[in-house]
Amino acid sequence: MRARYGVPLTLTAVGAAGLAYAAGFEVRSFRLRRITVPVLPRGMRPLRVLQVSDIHMVSGQRKKQRWLQSLAGLRPDFVINTGDNLSDTEGVPEALDALGPLMEFPGAYVFGSNDYYGPKLRNPARYLIERVQGRHGLNGNAPAVGAVHNPWEELRDAFDAAGWVGLSNSRGRLKLEGIEIALTGLDDPHIKRDRYAEVAGGPESGADLSLAVVHAPYLRSLDAFTTDGYPLILAGHTHGGQLCIPFYGALVTNCDIDTDRVKGLSTHTAGGHTSYLHVSAGCGTNRYTPVRFACPPEATLLTLTARG
Repeated sequence: MRARYGVPLTLTAVGAAGLAYAAGFEVRSFRLRRITVPVLPRGMRPLRVLQVSDIHMVSGQRKKQRWLQSLAGLRPDFVINTGDNLSDTEGVPEALDALGPLMEFPGAYVFGSNDYYGPKLRNPARYLIERVQGRHGLNGNAPAVGAVHNPWEELRDAFDAAGWVGLSNSRGRLKLEGIEIALTGLDDPHIKRDRYAEVAGGPESGADLSLAVVHAPYLRSLDAFTTDGYPLILAGHTHGGQLCIPFYGALVTNCDIDTDRVKGLSTHTAGGHTSYLHVSAGCGTNRYTPVRFACPPEATLLTLTARG
């Protein structure tokens, strides 16, 4: 009996323990990533940028709310929200409550597909199939049918009222005690809402620093920003792979970026230029797949320093 059933029972036990860890502990094991990026002009003081992404708020997620609120204690110079705040049509009040203390700081935002549309139950294996076939979101897939619409306008109005700058296919500026930050953003490439032609032209003259912001780091967007000469691009969307293999990494990115750059700081080269790229692994999950493995939920504090 041991020879016949021992291995399957052991594998079942290991799988059950891994699932319990992924759904019961790691998905709520919130972390802060700290990185330094040398992109400022010489002589300029360092700037601390807090990036939050992929919150995917569902009603009742009190620990996530409290953790996001606590990030205000970092006292960043400004906040960048790279989208996918919702995973529940009723989640707007709790998302705004969680972000309320951060909205006291200067900030900017773009939206992701889950801000606009409610999630659907999907077979996780589809992400692997889409990676092999090169199809992600509406990029090569058929248009969504019967999608649930989220009340994203309420998020937009609250962010705007707090003074955060909306960057969906638009430009904006933040002024910080004599420092002027120019921002250029795109709407979500995952659902083909990006319109780079509307913001093309590269960094603005007269600003101390220009940054690029997008939810999903599709190569067409990264190529455009980098070719135009932006020193730093901020993105989210990937969840860092969400279910990763220890000592190996992510299996999927849910877009066309490679798995080596699924989260954290890297570089991107296009058009004879190289930009820094930071992809946040985000702090939430789709409500139908509330698990993370070898990829804890996170926010990132980026310290921008002078170029060497």
